[in-house]
Amino acid sequence: MKRPRLTTDDYIEGIRGHDRAILGRAITLVESNNAEHRVQAQELLRFLLPDTGGAHRIGISGVPGAGKSTFIEAFGMFLIGQGHRVAVLAVDPSSTRTKGSILGDKTRMEQLSAMDEAFIRPSPTGGSLGGVGRKTRETIMVCEAAGFDVVLVETVGVGQSETLVADMVDVFLVLVLSGAGDELQGIKRGILELADIVAVNKADGDNINATEVARAEYERAFQLFRPPGHAPWDPRAVVCSALTGLGLDDLWTLIEDHRRMITSNGALDEKRSRQRLRWMWSMVDDAVMEAVRSHPEVSFRLSGLQAEVLTGTTTATAAAEAILRAFGIGR
Repeated sequence: MKRPRLTTDDYIEGIRGHDRAILGRAITLVESNNAEHRVQAQELLRFLLPDTGGAHRIGISGVPGAGKSTFIEAFGMFLIGQGHRVAVLAVDPSSTRTKGSILGDKTRMEQLSAMDEAFIRPSPTGGSLGGVGRKTRETIMVCEAAGFDVVLVETVGVGQSETLVADMVDVFLVLVLSGAGDELQGIKRGILELADIVAVNKADGDNINATEVARAEYERAFQLFRPPGHAPWDPRAVVCSALTGLGLDDLWTLIEDHRRMITSNGALDEKRSRQRLRWMWSMVDDAVMEAVRSHPEVSFRLSGLQAEVLTGTTTATAAAEAILRAFGIGR
């Protein structure tokens, strides 16, 4: 049986009333590519704007094998124990061929997903760059309006997803393992340059000493990559264990310290303003690209131009200029 369509007022009342079913439907509305749905979604977001912006927006990335899902569940449970309401936006990798998505986050975080104070939303990326974009940004806003004061955004951990997530959150956390000497060789310098906090996970059993050594190595790495005093916040490293809960309180204290510092010096407002502006232009870029690709004359010429570039019979610059002329701009 088809569910009755909800009005914008229905969505607003349900979201503000912490109705999880309506919250889920609102996010589905925001994620929809249907033109009518997008109009209603933007209307909804305009009404919800006064209720957004108050949450801790935390991006979480991690090296392979760092236990990211287990950590997020443990950290989420810790935060709930501290009186917080936690939303987890776990961006799942999607097939670039079928656009299918694993969407297994609720089975990966069974304990957390059963909590009334938690909301887990696996979001298929649809093959978009880094797995994040408009849908994730607007989902953050909906979750904030629903009263979640901590929003964890998990990256897919490949390509440019870390950069994209870092540009929509307030603090960026990178989860790593011990063995820092080898780890520092393998981890991308770019991730360390993005990180506000590095958490060395699996500090339990015989591994505790090794994680402390790794923590010290990352602290030294921060001195090289990001000299102290050159930003509103000097990056820090901590040890933790998703298995025992060790260090989760220290990690949360650091996140709160970070929040207080960037709030008191105005850096948070400035950061979010810049993020909104870049978000606006990225939307424009996407729309222009889609308009060019779907233009009839461009579509007619595109396969031939691509073949010529692939075979080397024309230059990429010449082909690009031909596409722009077909679209109606350029010389």
